[in-house]
Amino acid sequence: MPKSTWVIPSILSVLLVVGALGWTVWKRGNELAAAQTALEASQKTAEQTAAQALGLKADVETLQDSVKELMEQLAEAEKERETVTKTKSTLEQEMRAALNSKDITISQLQGKLTVNILDHVLFDSGEAAVKPEGQEILKRLAAVLAMHTNRTIHVVGHTDNVPIRAGARGRFASNWELSAARATAAVRFLHEQAGVNPRQLGALGYGEFHPVADNSTTEGRAKNRRIAVVVLPEELAANQTPAPPASAPPAPAPPTEAVPKTGPTSPAP
Repeated sequence: MPKSTWVIPSILSVLLVVGALGWTVWKRGNELAAAQTALEASQKTAEQTAAQALGLKADVETLQDSVKELMEQLAEAEKERETVTKTKSTLEQEMRAALNSKDITISQLQGKLTVNILDHVLFDSGEAAVKPEGQEILKRLAAVLAMHTNRTIHVVGHTDNVPIRAGARGRFASNWELSAARATAAVRFLHEQAGVNPRQLGALGYGEFHPVADNSTTEGRAKNRRIAVVVLPEELAANQTPAPPASAPPAPAPPTEAVPKTGPTSPAP
């Protein structure tokens, strides 16, 4: 058999085998490259996910700290609210125990405690001087206020709508003046005779313009003639208490009047 008859097919077979192997290697190489790319992408995604997880963990820890702080603030606010409520309740109870009278009413609204005292308890008709019976009432009131030195007290005078009688107009031009004079007299007594800190006190006169009853009846007018002692809540008192005044600068010296210059005078004829 000639040599060429079997060499050529053998070479072709080898070439086919080599080609098949090369294609297989190329295919496997592409598959490995794709797998490597996918692996790198997966690793990158995993790293990003891990970073996000760390960020989320930090956010969660921050939120937990914020929640803890808010819970502490809430607990503190609740504690303060309970203290304020207890203080308000205690103040009202103390007032009711000290001022047990059918002519005195005590009410509490929005933290303000108001003690309404009918005018005849403190003053004679048309007068602004606190009478002895009224002084005893104000002393008992002051004894309660002495235990609440962080409160501001407004003493408010009210009248009915009956005009000032002619004999009293020399002292009080209108019900405004009368109500203001009575409130001021009560404030002065609370400070000067009963020892209440003057920085806690203020006097107002509303005249006839804040009635609590119908002025067309005798009973209504009697209810409207009153002194209201308003005890402000602590938070309002803190905002309304004026700061101590700064030292005032020395007052400027009064201007000296210039002496006019005069010329020589002629002798009188």
